[in-house]
Amino acid sequence: MTRRIVVALLALTVVLVAAAAVPLGLSITQREHLAFRDKAQAATRVIAASAEEYLSDRAPADAMNTDLSNAEKAGDCAAVYDANGRLVAATQCQAAQVPEAHELAAETLTGREPEPPETDGRLLAAEPVGTFRQPDGAVVLARSATPLDTRIAATWAWIGLVAVAGIAASALVSVRLARWVNRPLTTLDAAAHKLGEGQLGERATVSGGPPEVRRLAATFNTMAARTEALIHGHQAVIADVSHQLRTPLAALRLRLDLLATATPESEPELLASAQEELARLSRLVDGLLAVARAEQAVPKPVPVRAGEVAADRVAAWEPVARERGIHLVSHCPDAHPAALGKGDLEQVLDNLLANALEAVPDGGTVTIDSTSVSGALRVRVADDGPGMTPEARAVAFHRFGNPKARGSGLGLAIVHRLITANGGTIALEDTPGGGLTVVLDLPRWHGRRTP
Repeated sequence: MTRRIVVALLALTVVLVAAAAVPLGLSITQREHLAFRDKAQAATRVIAASAEEYLSDRAPADAMNTDLSNAEKAGDCAAVYDANGRLVAATQCQAAQVPEAHELAAETLTGREPEPPETDGRLLAAEPVGTFRQPDGAVVLARSATPLDTRIAATWAWIGLVAVAGIAASALVSVRLARWVNRPLTTLDAAAHKLGEGQLGERATVSGGPPEVRRLAATFNTMAARTEALIHGHQAVIADVSHQLRTPLAALRLRLDLLATATPESEPELLASAQEELARLSRLVDGLLAVARAEQAVPKPVPVRAGEVAADRVAAWEPVARERGIHLVSHCPDAHPAALGKGDLEQVLDNLLANALEAVPDGGTVTIDSTSVSGALRVRVADDGPGMTPEARAVAFHRFGNPKARGSGLGLAIVHRLITANGGTIALEDTPGGGLTVVLDLPRWHGRRTP
């Protein structure tokens, strides 16, 4: 990836530098040529002006000779011709020695303005003496193009140097940029590889790089943490399930071993004990399945009348309570419906009533009541049993959290998962006078009320 980024940025830089440097160099070269020709033409006009005084006005040739001398000192070669094309005056390095000079002078004397040619490293410039249509003579000047070529070469050298420096700077920046982008991605890739190999505690430590890569690393770390917690949770569940199933299975195997060697008189008692262990094992498996279903369920809220559901569950559990002389009471007035998954409140109340009836001694009381609180419907299931210690309440919502529980230890875990999945809350409090109260805050239904 680093190589691709560097190559792409370098290619882009070369294209941009070429697109900017080449037109700039050509433009500067053209301006230098024009300026060089204009200066040569201006020097030729100066000599043509003094030559006009000599050829047209019959003035002395001193001014013309002075201008020719100045031109020679400047490194130019100049020649003055009369109207017949005869050489009148010239510098020591005569421009007439250049083959094209005589032709240029003859063309100028015909009244035309020729294009100054450049030959043998020299630029020729011609200027008529007098008017263009009827010139009294012509001046031809030859100027060396070496200074022009030197300036142009220097200009192209500076442009090339700047271009190379720009490309080098671009290469340095592109390498640093590629490493800045690629380093956190390499770290993230290594962390993902280790996580895939089973190192669940691996995290991507990314402190630099683009914000998008840092956000990706944070998302990866969150995913890795959740994956680790999920796998560890499953391992803990398997360990808990294995531990919880070991006891009833061992007891059942013991009962069956005794049954195999028992006398006919003790067979009914041993068979009853084995059936009791089977029932216990069945309840434990059913509880585990209920927890699994509760954790995987995504409830779709529907309006639920808590009073109707409470009255229905009280009526269902009434025979069990009557058998032990327990008073089972419901005080749930008709209130605003709660928003819960279909059948969730029934399952919650069944688990709470089963726990309460098992904990309450004969002749005790279990009460269900409901009130409206701010933004929620509060349902309370209270009993006057032995209650729970603070330590037991702290782990009551965990699977098998209370080792002293009489049942499977899964009822409150199921209730907690169902309530929280529906957006509600659950809390355990002491019942005034002794016992345990389960407080459920259920979200209210805000949709259209059903008839």
